[in-house]
Amino acid sequence: MSATSATPDYEQAGELKIGQVGIANLRVRILDVAQLALEMRQRVERAPKLFARAPLIIDFGGLAQLPDPATAEALLEGLREAGVLPVGLSYGTQETERLAQQLGLPLLAKFRAQYEPVAGAAPTAGRSSEPVPAEAAAKAASRAAPSGSSPGMVLKTPVRSGQQLYAENRDLTVLATVGAGAEVISDGSIHIYGSLRGRALAGAQGNTDARIFCREFHAELVAIAGHYKVLDDIPKELRGKSVQVWLDKDQLNIAAQ
Repeated sequence: MSATSATPDYEQAGELKIGQVGIANLRVRILDVAQLALEMRQRVERAPKLFARAPLIIDFGGLAQLPDPATAEALLEGLREAGVLPVGLSYGTQETERLAQQLGLPLLAKFRAQYEPVAGAAPTAGRSSEPVPAEAAAKAASRAAPSGSSPGMVLKTPVRSGQQLYAENRDLTVLATVGAGAEVISDGSIHIYGSLRGRALAGAQGNTDARIFCREFHAELVAIAGHYKVLDDIPKELRGKSVQVWLDKDQLNIAAQ
């Protein structure tokens, strides 16, 4: 979980993805403590309500070699000073487990698997970067759902600030408003027929074909398979409009319907 919240003109040292229950996963790609801390500070400054004092999992799986304990501790301190709270290390080897013990952090062995594509899943070939009709996209998302998935969850009442709703192994349809500070999560696609003012996270288990459909768009954050955009990243002309959100080649796209 570079992060798709922005397209920088340099290679980011850490890729940030947003997962369930508001936990972020920082996959370290370049072990540069100062650069990682700077990138995180910039994220916090751009979206303080979202990232300030947010729990963060650190994933060293993208490195050829784990950092030594002193370097890892320096990274933890830099991230804390940037405004987030490292709470554990992500899935890894026995060496990762030993490093976690030395740092006094838990090792979350299954965390990364929840936000990366399912192993062995066939890549989607020739996926178009253009939006498709909502009905066709919904059918495609349904076909992409995991085998044995349950019927979609339908909620008729508003999701209020502070509430969180999770549709496991299925799509989620909200017939009312998702309020500011509320969060809706689905392993499939999300359909919101009211206003979206909180957060919507689709494809939470790594389904990159999931989509988000919203009739009135004011989202604090939208994410698909961990790739996210926050309000400041969204063109002002899309706010208040009916939109759909989809992934194309790890790039999060938002377009009016």
